[in-house]
Amino acid sequence: MVRTRATVRDLRKQNRSVLLTALFLDGPLSRQQLSASTGLSAATASTITGELLDEGLLVEAGSVESDGGRPRVLLRVNPAFGHVIGVDVGETGIKVELFDLAMTRLSTVDRPLGFVEPVAVSELIASGVGEVLAATGVAASSVLGVGVGVPGTVERGTSAVVHAQTIGWDAVPLEKMIREAGVEPPLFVENGAKTQGQAEMWFGAGRGAGHAVIVLVGSGVGVAVVTDGVVHRGATSNAGEWGHTTIVYGGRRCRCGVRGCLEAYAGAEAMLARYREALRRNDPEVDQQSALEALLSSRSAVARRVVDESVGYLGAGIANLVNLFNPERVVLGGWAGLVLGARKLDEIVAATADHALRHPYGRVRIELGRTGPDAVAVGAATLPVAALLDSGADPRSARVSGF
Repeated sequence: MVRTRATVRDLRKQNRSVLLTALFLDGPLSRQQLSASTGLSAATASTITGELLDEGLLVEAGSVESDGGRPRVLLRVNPAFGHVIGVDVGETGIKVELFDLAMTRLSTVDRPLGFVEPVAVSELIASGVGEVLAATGVAASSVLGVGVGVPGTVERGTSAVVHAQTIGWDAVPLEKMIREAGVEPPLFVENGAKTQGQAEMWFGAGRGAGHAVIVLVGSGVGVAVVTDGVVHRGATSNAGEWGHTTIVYGGRRCRCGVRGCLEAYAGAEAMLARYREALRRNDPEVDQQSALEALLSSRSAVARRVVDESVGYLGAGIANLVNLFNPERVVLGGWAGLVLGARKLDEIVAATADHALRHPYGRVRIELGRTGPDAVAVGAATLPVAALLDSGADPRSARVSGF
């Protein structure tokens, strides 16, 4: 094993990162609270916060009374220090959202997508970025980065390449294409289930959990697995393709080409397709979200059977996650997951209990996501924030200029 010695600069960067992260996630905080929560000495916390105030990354946010003596000044990350953009590339549309550094949403653009074709996706992302900036008067130069959540696996290298078998993408150089379409700020491309997972872990139902699985149910199905606070990616970032684990041997043909995948039973597209097949209808659904709401509201015996079966398959799939990863928390999200969970969470939990081992099931909490249907875009917007926090916003760190 090669041992590397930490330099003074490394330690400074680490300390800045720790303080910034505490303020971003838990601020506003006083210097004393920062010292207590991070384990840094009062002198170190005071020195670093002084630097960050001078650089404009922190601002004062009022004061609180102390136990005798002068009131303590509260500090927070400066919302106006910069902006971030999050993009959700779904299978039926693209959402682009602009945030300040306090993660306050400033502008949103939604665009329908008839066919998930890489050139069209790249152009829609570029035009959406331009629209949210124009709507707010924010300069592109103030954007710290644009995060993009996509279906499929993201292969990292000099430029992100996307593999998404279910939508026909094979080694699509998406980052390069978005750049060529006119997007200038730094780009961060990640699997959409993982960006949703980050949103829920930072701001939502996963907050405070060291071991969690964040389930995404939309047109398809995916998951982010968090172990010891770190998202599990696997050897090639392919971990999380839970929708393509087999739930029925030799079952329905999935969009990926394999039979019996969970996604072929529990995804919104599959639920609606099974309902049409039961009614012997061939017309495709134009608006999946409205169609799913109608299916869940229907009192017909066919609709109830399809929904009940889907709930059972989803619960069995979640039980597999419970047995495999022993999480303390399971968070159900995604636009279809939230719609289904709002009506059927108790049944989903019961189906999970029926298929999970008693010991791990007895130690898990299953709940709905709290970051809403925009979770993928919110999580994508946190990717450049994470890079900023990781760098400690150190002007001498290469991660700040190029992330």
